[in-house]
Amino acid sequence: MTASAIPAERVAEITSFADIEAPPPLGPPAAHLIFGTNQAEPAVIAADRYHRGLAPLIIATGGENRHTHINEAYEFRRILIDRGVPETAIRVEDRSANTWQNVEFALPFLREALGAGLAITAIAKWYHRRTVHMLKTQVPGIGRFYVITWEPVYDGRLVTRESWSGIPDGSRRVVREWEEVSRRVADGTLAPASITGGAWS
Repeated sequence: MTASAIPAERVAEITSFADIEAPPPLGPPAAHLIFGTNQAEPAVIAADRYHRGLAPLIIATGGENRHTHINEAYEFRRILIDRGVPETAIRVEDRSANTWQNVEFALPFLREALGAGLAITAIAKWYHRRTVHMLKTQVPGIGRFYVITWEPVYDGRLVTRESWSGIPDGSRRVVREWEEVSRRVADGTLAPASITGGAWS
């Protein structure tokens, strides 16, 4: 379905499906997994949470961005260090080219976090539902996990839960999540996942 073909009554349904926000409870610290992107906001969020004692371990993911040719994980690392996060708290996965690989190549760090008794909190675009299902699929022992979301900018416009359907680049991305995740859960290539009691499982 193209963005322009979305019936108005389906916008709310698609928004609800795509919205992955499930913030962790205040108090217990968690390992924070930053999904690759060429925008800085997730690293800013992670740094703030580190300084609040909520993110003792931060996993930055992402290889070379195909548009900017900047390594996403190392750019996250630079932002984190510039904001006072010590290198010892940062793990870097710098080879991935897509969302599946963000998780796949970060598995040693995710296992480190789980072995230390830390829950996992992902930091991802608000509509990036693939991140949830790919974590559930590749890390079957993840248990209950959380997601902190942020709103990206495309073509100079903020893609929000309210605005996405009127922004061509936003619509394309949100509809892709709805269609692809629905199809892949149905065919068994992604594990099902849902929010129960405020956490994904």
